[in-house]
Amino acid sequence: MAVNKESGAAGLPRARAKVSPYERLRSGIISGELEPGAPLVESTLAAWLEVSRTPVREALTRLEQDGLVSRERNGLVVRQRTPDEILDVYETRIILESAVARNAAERRTSNDLLLLRGLLARWSTIDLNDKQAMLEANHAFHDAIWCASHNESLVDLLSRLALQLHRFPLTTLTAPGRWEQAGAEHEQLVDAIDRRDGDEAAEIATKHFQESMQIRLSLWETS
Repeated sequence: MAVNKESGAAGLPRARAKVSPYERLRSGIISGELEPGAPLVESTLAAWLEVSRTPVREALTRLEQDGLVSRERNGLVVRQRTPDEILDVYETRIILESAVARNAAERRTSNDLLLLRGLLARWSTIDLNDKQAMLEANHAFHDAIWCASHNESLVDLLSRLALQLHRFPLTTLTAPGRWEQAGAEHEQLVDAIDRRDGDEAAEIATKHFQESMQIRLSLWETS
């Protein structure tokens, strides 16, 4: 298929250069540029990305392993978004985040704690009109908790699971009062980690993500 130099193959937006096929397709799925249910045809994607079909095939295999792509009777498609999926992902995430919080309390170093305290201090300075800044601050905090756990297996599982939530564009942080509530919960979590109280850290993390799950489901129902 010929590639339109302005819009790309099959009307797709022109692919960005110097990005691997896997990264480009993953970004397109997460952003919604490649819509849920959209067929993923190797030849069309290869023309869009201006690469051969082999790296596209490899990228699709990885995306299927990531859970971003599903195999239907007629081939691969972008995975659909459903409220049941939100529930499934959060139920799994709650278990993993609880384990990470417990490990962080038991294994954290003084440097881990310094980083977490610094991120807490930044929380109240974020412009609540800047959604991207809010997301980045939240991701930085939870990434720091993951790192403080010093458990690479848990971090790998959570990183893969986080990709599923990235497909749902709405953020729980913009719900009324949630930013302030999340900040307070983060502070409680860091205090428990500071005291090396694994049980309390796990309990705080569980409640934090249970609340996030309920907000996420409410956002889905009203979107």
